Amino acid sequence: MSAAAPYRPVAFGPYGAEITPQPDGGWLIRAHQPIAAYPRRFTEHLLHWAATAPDRSFLAQRERGPLGTPGRPWRHLSYAEAAAQVKALGQALLDLGLSAERPLMLLSGNDIEHALLTLAAMHVGVPVAPISPAYSRLDPQAAKVAQAVALLQPGLVFAADGDAFGPALDKALTQGRPGTPVLLTHGHRPGALRMLDLLRTVATPAVDAAHERVSADTVAKLLFTSGSTQAPKAVINTHRMLCANQQMYAQCYPFLEEEPPVLVDWLPWHHTAGGNANFGLVLRNGGSLYIDEGKPTEDGMAETVLNLMDVSPTAIYTVPKGLEMLAHHMAQDPALRDRVLARLKLIFAAGAAMPQSVIELVDRLATEALGQRIPMTMGLGMTESGPFAVSHHLPGWRQGIVGLPAPGLDLKLAPVGDKLELRYRGPSITPGYWGQPELTAAAFDDDGFFCSGDAAQWIDPAQPARGLRFDGRIAEDFKLITGTWANVGQLRARAMADALPYMHDVVVTGDGRDALGLLVFFAPAAAELAAPGTPHDPAAWAADPAVRAWAQRWLDALAATGTGSSNRITRALLVPAAPSAAQGEVTDKGSLNQRAVLRARVALVERLYAEPPPADVLLANEGQR
Repeated sequence: MSAAAPYRPVAFGPYGAEITPQPDGGWLIRAHQPIAAYPRRFTEHLLHWAATAPDRSFLAQRERGPLGTPGRPWRHLSYAEAAAQVKALGQALLDLGLSAERPLMLLSGNDIEHALLTLAAMHVGVPVAPISPAYSRLDPQAAKVAQAVALLQPGLVFAADGDAFGPALDKALTQGRPGTPVLLTHGHRPGALRMLDLLRTVATPAVDAAHERVSADTVAKLLFTSGSTQAPKAVINTHRMLCANQQMYAQCYPFLEEEPPVLVDWLPWHHTAGGNANFGLVLRNGGSLYIDEGKPTEDGMAETVLNLMDVSPTAIYTVPKGLEMLAHHMAQDPALRDRVLARLKLIFAAGAAMPQSVIELVDRLATEALGQRIPMTMGLGMTESGPFAVSHHLPGWRQGIVGLPAPGLDLKLAPVGDKLELRYRGPSITPGYWGQPELTAAAFDDDGFFCSGDAAQWIDPAQPARGLRFDGRIAEDFKLITGTWANVGQLRARAMADALPYMHDVVVTGDGRDALGLLVFFAPAAAELAAPGTPHDPAAWAADPAVRAWAQRWLDALAATGTGSSNRITRALLVPAAPSAAQGEVTDKGSLNQRAVLRARVALVERLYAEPPPADVLLANEGQR
């Protein structure tokens, strides 16, 4: 039924590109549509909407209280109020001596104060560096926060809660300038500045003068990469990058300009998808952002569901795990389904490995509720590209498809081994890494293209105009002992296709060995497989005969789809513990970090390949090997 249903009418931009083969076997690709004009400074969008729609709600957040509790009122901030407070805070930052060399560092997560400080710093030309709260809250040593402080030498450090972030502040600030001031919204810390006091600052002409000095090349943000294999790198994001990226979005998705977008969004602002793409498209198009303090976890979804019952979004930008969990909640609750879909125009679940089963479930739910499907699209980008770079802005997206370059971006497919690496050049690409010129130099090729490390292949080599398909991370792929390359991205996607909703994710093993294997992490739904009375934890599920019988059938079927050693998975180990965010195994977006898991679980990998195989290692049926 859902496959035959039409899509809800939504305005999309042109999809097409000039594609030129190169002598080395690579390609140059450029969108047919050039990029249109865009502002020089990112906060010009705030000033525009403060003047033209002053009373419209820009940001909303529930009042403090236990998450998932019904009835917590929303605190709203209009565009006019936001602009006035941004100017007041801009003056305060100038008074504190912040500058291009003394940036603002933010340790805590998404909230209205975080947003105001970010915009205030950018408005007066001060770089802002949001840091993952996990670095402060989960690591007792706050090692990555200390590394960031040592690199940036911030002029001010903000944390919403002085009590929660106190230990991290104590350890990290030893790496900064003596006497670096700390700013809090609430909580305790001797000598700390208070957000309410800074908001009372009276803006002077110095704020407008500082704003006028901001150029397209002024550093707006410093966004840290995950640092799974080394210390985090600070990616420079200029005003040009942010403004150009939003113009690219608008040209690919012109419906954003037809009606102010409304988002209920949890994606973290220290990450480019949440802090640049989602926050930016709301501001650029005069929309409203409802800050969702939930997450795609069993507990966190209660808050997200509560928020979505209050607010019907016009678009959903999330990750595959987030969409999967939301879809299952909607399937169980027709009222939630109808509320979420009421005016939804787009689903953009940022992850090339979205399982087809999730797409089909969302299509079915929309067809039941509306008689129409909601367009689902996809793209590919990274912190260094702003993030928007490659876009498949057409309804009918399927797993792995990423599309063609956005307007204004030059895309090179460069041969690297037996793959084609995506390389970017254009106004939305970073100029490099803060304070690390050697890393900057290594990141660009001789033609000035940024080397992404992502690989792609044509959807149909006979019809390149259809666009590109994601082909994994070049650095994640490895060779078996036979010298045959294993494509980790494709293997993970294939393994997860029939593992949902019982498995959270898998990590592919086999580097330097003679066979491919998997470390398998459970999702909460694994409880449905277990015998009644089985404790609700990964260790119990890993030992439960019913769960193991299901996993054995899944592994046998998976092995049967392989055609050779490079794509036949022959063994698996059910991990008896959840992935650890403290060790970097799970990202802020809820996905697994393949490298971090392999680094932290060396003993499990050795067990997976031990001879004779231990009893807890699953081996594919001999007839399938």
